[in-house]
Amino acid sequence: MEFFILGFLTGLSLILVIGAQNIFVIEQGLKKQLILLVCLICSFSDLLLIFFGIFLFHFFHQYFNLFVELTLNILLILFLIHFVYSKIRSFKTNINFNTEIKEISKIKIIFKTLGFTYLNAHVYSDTVFFLGNFSKNFLLEEKIYFGIGASIASFIFFFVLGYLSKYLSKYAKRKNTWKYINILVISFMSFLVIYIIKETLYFL
Repeated sequence: MEFFILGFLTGLSLILVIGAQNIFVIEQGLKKQLILLVCLICSFSDLLLIFFGIFLFHFFHQYFNLFVELTLNILLILFLIHFVYSKIRSFKTNINFNTEIKEISKIKIIFKTLGFTYLNAHVYSDTVFFLGNFSKNFLLEEKIYFGIGASIASFIFFFVLGYLSKYLSKYAKRKNTWKYINILVISFMSFLVIYIIKETLYFL
C-alpha cells in the first residue's frame, strides 16, 4: 500500500502543472466538446507510458552496473532540481483560456489530444524516464503498485480537470492558487531529492 500511495503522490506532483496539455483539457471542458474522449485519451496514454517506463527500467536493470546506477541517480536528482526550479519560476504565471467554440470533428479532436500528449517532451521525461527510473530498485510487485498509484492519479486529475473545468478555471487564473499548489509540490519533490541522494550515497 505504501508504494501505491508513493506512486499516487509522485504521479500527482508531476502532473500538477499548467502545461499545454492541461490547458487543452480545461478548454475542452469549458467548451463541452467530447470531454470524456479527451480525458480517456490523456489518462490511458499516461497509464501506457508509466508502465512502459517501469517495465523498461525493470528489464534493463539486470544489466546495470555501479556506474550506470550512479549516473541514473544523478540524472534523477538533476531532473528533480530542474523540476523544483521550474515550479518556483512559475509562481508568476499568467493563464488564459481559449473558450471560443468552433465546429470541430471527432477525428480532429482525437488527433489534437494525441498531439498534445505524445508530442509533449515532458510527458516522456515525467512518465517513462522519471517514474521508471525512480522505481528501478523496487521489487516487481512494488513497481506494479507504484505504477497503479501513479496511473490512478492521472485518471482522477484529467477527469476532474475536464468535468470541473468551469469551476476550476476561475481558480486556475489566480496566481495565488498555483503558488500554494507549487509550494506543496516543491515540498514533496524536495523530499524525493533527499531520498534519492541517500540512495545514491548508499552505492558509494
